[in-house]
Amino acid sequence: MIAFLKRYSHGLWALAYTFFIYLPWFTFLENSVNRNYHLIHMAVDDLVPFNELFVIPYLLWFPYVLGVVLWFVFNNKHDYWKLFSFLAIGMTIFLAISSFYPNGCQLRPTVFPRDNVFTQLVLKLYHSDTNTNIFPSIHVYNSLGIHFAILNSKDLSRKKIIRAGSFVLCTLIILSTMFLKQHSVFDVVTAFLMATVMYFLIYVLELHTMISVKSHKPVGKLISGYGKLPSGSSGKIHGSAE
Repeated sequence: MIAFLKRYSHGLWALAYTFFIYLPWFTFLENSVNRNYHLIHMAVDDLVPFNELFVIPYLLWFPYVLGVVLWFVFNNKHDYWKLFSFLAIGMTIFLAISSFYPNGCQLRPTVFPRDNVFTQLVLKLYHSDTNTNIFPSIHVYNSLGIHFAILNSKDLSRKKIIRAGSFVLCTLIILSTMFLKQHSVFDVVTAFLMATVMYFLIYVLELHTMISVKSHKPVGKLISGYGKLPSGSSGKIHGSAE
């Protein structure tokens, strides 16, 4: 077990960021930003029709992101650090924007045009996810980040079906944010802009190297040193995190 944790200790950073930074911060925003927020709306939003079928790709975002992150954790540490850096930096920027510029939209239909299993899913989605903290869209930004990671992976360079499938799913997820009236077109456009900047920083300038080199070594040392006794000593635990 210790050997397993040591080998994949880099994956703990994504876990720690999600549960100790992103989710608590986002939950706080969801519970606090419910009035006096900046309304985001563009004229083109009114031209986008509501379509409940897009709830399927919208919900597939969760296994799409989680599955690809886990794949890189277990298969390519270098590409994992690129992906983690891309996601974590962008998500933190989103949280900061939502904190200093409370925002939301009022695009959701008051009455569904149809009553079926998909509209029931959308209704549950509306109840669990507020119409605030939407700019830029993390659904869009993270989908782009996942697709960029797949396109830039040498391990997946010959996996044409996976690359094409990722493109289709990424596109449908992006469209779903607008067709479900979860986001304004403005949120989508700004997510693309942020993803473009982050792509340049991570995949061109390789900013992630500063994060991976400085961050993952202490965790590995902590795990590798756990439970070891120095030679000739019977009562002193040795070298957990130097």
